[in-house]
Amino acid sequence: MPALTTKEIMEIIPHRYPFLLIDTIEELEPGIRAKGKKCVTYNEPFFAGHFPKEPVMPGVLVVEALAQAGAVAILSQPDFKGKSAYFGAINSAKFKKKVVPGDVLILETEIIKMKGPIGVGSAKAYVEGSLAVQAELTFAIGSQEA
Repeated sequence: MPALTTKEIMEIIPHRYPFLLIDTIEELEPGIRAKGKKCVTYNEPFFAGHFPKEPVMPGVLVVEALAQAGAVAILSQPDFKGKSAYFGAINSAKFKKKVVPGDVLILETEIIKMKGPIGVGSAKAYVEGSLAVQAELTFAIGSQEA
């Protein structure tokens, strides 16, 4: 049973369809780490143009999914309830494996540094145990706009 369902994820982060890129959070240590899952289906809106004859999930969207997992980890802390996590930086991103329809992405983001409203996460996405994407993500915590 997942630690958080899609509905519970949406209570923590502001993302919604078609930009909510996490289905469940399987493991959560608030402020420390989150491990999520994304079941990639052929019906994803980006596959219509990326690429019609060889559908591949854009690497930047895998990075976004990793950031959303990190945002769940950070924003699940009481001090940040109701806030948003924005990108401050994306460093050392490496794309090792294509992500295609039918893949199940395992998204792991560990918060390795936090100072006030700024956090840094070590993020890795896996498909069938193989590393697909890795990056270091910087988060900036701010208010949600109404």
